[in-house]
Amino acid sequence: MALPIVQYNRPILRKKGAKITAFDAALRELAAAMVQTMHTVEGIGLAAQQVGQAIQLCVIDLRPSESRYDWVYDGTSPPLELFMPLVLVNPEVIPVPRPQTVLEEGCLSFPLIRGDVTRPDLITIKFKDVTGHAHALQCNGLLARCVQHEVDHLNGVLFIDRMDPAALTELEPALKALKKRTRETVKQT
Repeated sequence: MALPIVQYNRPILRKKGAKITAFDAALRELAAAMVQTMHTVEGIGLAAQQVGQAIQLCVIDLRPSESRYDWVYDGTSPPLELFMPLVLVNPEVIPVPRPQTVLEEGCLSFPLIRGDVTRPDLITIKFKDVTGHAHALQCNGLLARCVQHEVDHLNGVLFIDRMDPAALTELEPALKALKKRTRETVKQT
């Protein structure tokens, strides 16, 4: 079952997620529903805050992407099909400060709004899966960018917070319009 995606200006998007301590059927069901939702809307990542849950959980699936990137998952480089969709529980990102890249990002909570964001191109991430087993992933390129974007969500940080001020100024009319639509939607429910 696809879940509704929270739009910009809802307070949940600014809420830091609580650490997950119960690795149970409810967590597995939520993760599966998030993956289905992400696939339904043709996204590549989705954080729990975007479906109304303030917890440290996000999902990523880059298999449809043609972008090139490298990864080392638990010390090896397995095919993507063996670990994607990727479910990150209580993730901790360790960036390598250089090199950084500037690329355009979008967000399912900001329909039709895109902007350039600067991020480290190489990261290591430590996380648990839905069964509570610990993992480590080192990656670059789109995978590193997507992980950082989703983990930012888990900490109440939005991609617009990381944009260059001039780029953000250009997006201001679109952001105001989205805020207004979100307010109107909330009033109707």
